[in-house]
Amino acid sequence: MTQSLRIAVAEDEADMCEYLETTLPLLGHQVVGVARTGRELIELCRKTQPDLVITDVKMPDLDGIEAANIIATERPVPVILLSAFHDTATIERAEADHVLAYLIKPIKEADLAPAIALVRRRFEELQSLRREASDLRQALEDRKIIERAKGVLIKRAQIDEEEAFRRLQKLAMSRRQKLVEIAQVILTAEEACAEVKKAGEK
Repeated sequence: MTQSLRIAVAEDEADMCEYLETTLPLLGHQVVGVARTGRELIELCRKTQPDLVITDVKMPDLDGIEAANIIATERPVPVILLSAFHDTATIERAEADHVLAYLIKPIKEADLAPAIALVRRRFEELQSLRREASDLRQALEDRKIIERAKGVLIKRAQIDEEEAFRRLQKLAMSRRQKLVEIAQVILTAEEACAEVKKAGEK
């Protein structure tokens, strides 16, 4: 079953605009608004928070690619570009991670339906990868802090690495805090002790 998407459309050609407004609901999607210029598209996306943007490249005041870039900086949303042209320069400009499909006019329902499905899947995969990358970076940072705290306990309590980790875990459980939060407290206390000692030696 096709997932229904809320789609913002930007198109300054009346015939193409009417085609999209008619065809997208037939494919099970909702058109949340239609913009005639790039700036109108930006405002439309701010107001409606669509799941997908379908925009023509050539439009008054701000073209579809420029508008899509601005929209993406405010909120990640997948974009399908429409164009009567397929010159290299335009395609290279469209090679941003949020532009996931490029359809050449005239487009047909047979082109639009699979493009929307493909874009939706690609965007979900990209978002998942971004979340994993962010979580991975955080996990690596947390691990560094925990390793440093273990080193402090090993030195101060004259215990081995396994016992140091066990004590961190026990303290985290008793205080109902994350392991990295307990580790940070230990590092802060160690730094404070070092500063006091340094001050006393002056």
